[in-house]
Amino acid sequence: MGKIKSEKRARKSLADDILEKDVIKPAQRGEKVRRRKDEDEDYVDKRTSSKILEQARAQQEELDEEYGIRSVPKRKRDKKKQEKLPMPLRGAVAEDSESDRGDDDDLEEYNDDFLDEGDRFAGDCIIDKKDEDALGAFMTQEPEERKTLSDIIMEKLAEKKTEVDSQFSVGEVKPKLDEKIVSCYKTVGKILSKYRSGKLPKAFKVIPSVTNWEEVLFLTNPDTWTAAATYQATRLFASNLNAKLAQRYFNVILYPRVRDDIAEYKRLNYHLYMALKKALFKPAAFFKGILLPLCQAGNCSLREAVIIGSVITKCSIPLLHSSAALLKIAEMDYNGANSIFLRLLIEKKYALPYRVVDAVVFHFIRFLSDDRDLPVLWHQSFLRFVQIYKEDISSEQKDALMEVCQKHSHPKITPLIKREIANSKSRDVEDAVPSNMEDEDM
Repeated sequence: MGKIKSEKRARKSLADDILEKDVIKPAQRGEKVRRRKDEDEDYVDKRTSSKILEQARAQQEELDEEYGIRSVPKRKRDKKKQEKLPMPLRGAVAEDSESDRGDDDDLEEYNDDFLDEGDRFAGDCIIDKKDEDALGAFMTQEPEERKTLSDIIMEKLAEKKTEVDSQFSVGEVKPKLDEKIVSCYKTVGKILSKYRSGKLPKAFKVIPSVTNWEEVLFLTNPDTWTAAATYQATRLFASNLNAKLAQRYFNVILYPRVRDDIAEYKRLNYHLYMALKKALFKPAAFFKGILLPLCQAGNCSLREAVIIGSVITKCSIPLLHSSAALLKIAEMDYNGANSIFLRLLIEKKYALPYRVVDAVVFHFIRFLSDDRDLPVLWHQSFLRFVQIYKEDISSEQKDALMEVCQKHSHPKITPLIKREIANSKSRDVEDAVPSNMEDEDM
């Protein structure tokens, strides 16, 4: 019976065969998916293909320029990108122009700090020519001789050599670095002088773990590093050295490099700016190695103070480190740049210890004996301090601050300072007894 049923199922008439030839059967779902994938693989849209060609052309031009086959003309799209950037970033160092690729968010934050070169702007601190001349009166009349990074490195090498010589007697022979090591790190220095992006040499990554890391580091000639290499080195040393050793790296390598770049180009390279932000991962080393030496130098320009101050504004800093820095700056001899750093640290609105608040109060009281015209930045930092910490000031200190307002007055800012002082509680005055307590006593 099974065989008969199969024969019936296989038997078809001529009419059925004809109808089947004329009917178009729908394709199965699996065939549709495979066909769609094949079509997608074979087809590249116009926009994607143009991007591929553009990248290939750019890479070819870079290779031609690197091997000296032909000089590459400046492309129009690079010119448009430069025009979109603000003045402090426009026309950055030629060797680093193609390597200025970073986090878009960080770049936008960096750009927001600056306007056109004609506008002297620092946050809310508008600096005009008159104010700049007033700040010049507070600069050190005989500042220390400005040293480049190479000069500092040579001095450190000479000090290290003298220190090593003093540790050995006449008969002893001091150990010397192997010639292979010296040759290796000199080669690493040549690589870092042309570094753009990518991985660092492995020999460079082991420097923080070596006991004589400074001597080995100077073999790479840090003054010839590119800005991108300096950023990568800062990341490496900030994460692998303790605070004391990191402070030495920041003070000897990063600090003079940042100042030289600002003095030379009137702006700071993006990679060096990011290096300052990475340095703040070791806040104690950053303050002791960069910020405090900058304030003590006495010749810190407003441009340097604004750029480095923007790093402090954007990064989170622990309370104790900020309090210690604020205390040290308040006790220093005044110069114009100190007002910017004081204001930026005050505006972080920490719950400062009374010792720090008192130091800032005495910082302003000292100007009772100063007959010079104070810049607007000084009045602005005074106002922000009073607005934020008015209730942490004692009544005697408020009376002294009112005398300061009489001595140094600004037509628009001083009335605000007086109002804040007069209409605030003092920390040494107890609150009035509540009315319900008075009723109970009666």
